Amino acid sequence: MANSAEVPPPAYQLIALPAGVPSEVLYSVALQESGTRLRGQIVPWPWTLNVAGAGYRFATRSDACRALMLAIQTAGPNRVDVGLGQTNIGANGHRYSYPCEGLDPYKNLSVTAQILAEQKAKGGDWITAAGRYHRPAGGEPAARYRRAFAKHLSRVTGINLMANNP
Repeated sequence: MANSAEVPPPAYQLIALPAGVPSEVLYSVALQESGTRLRGQIVPWPWTLNVAGAGYRFATRSDACRALMLAIQTAGPNRVDVGLGQTNIGANGHRYSYPCEGLDPYKNLSVTAQILAEQKAKGGDWITAAGRYHRPAGGEPAARYRRAFAKHLSRVTGINLMANNP
């Protein structure tokens, strides 16, 4: 995209295209879900877990995998989100061959893109689809997510999307 303020990394472009998801949307979801500050920039972090509402970042995939398996046992799969897109293991574990596959950046992005495409097929724009990605039931949690996601998407695309998406 020639007028983009920020071009999504190649992996996002390669994975988004076959799923029919704009790479800017996939990248913005990853920024929202697993973004962390690194050298003055917010970047998605692949070895991120959310367990019962608490976020954890790990230096290696193997450390994250050990923590993921423990979290599934202690908190239950419905309370564990994994990887770049923070896919919920309870709702989406069937999309992975085994739980720690959710820590593979390419597989996680592929699953994230599939879910986004499914949500977009239900109607609305990509901001609405992102809200349903985060919270299919909707409500205020989805509205908060849409606002935060739209900020990331605005930065990535260089287009102010906030005016039309309260």
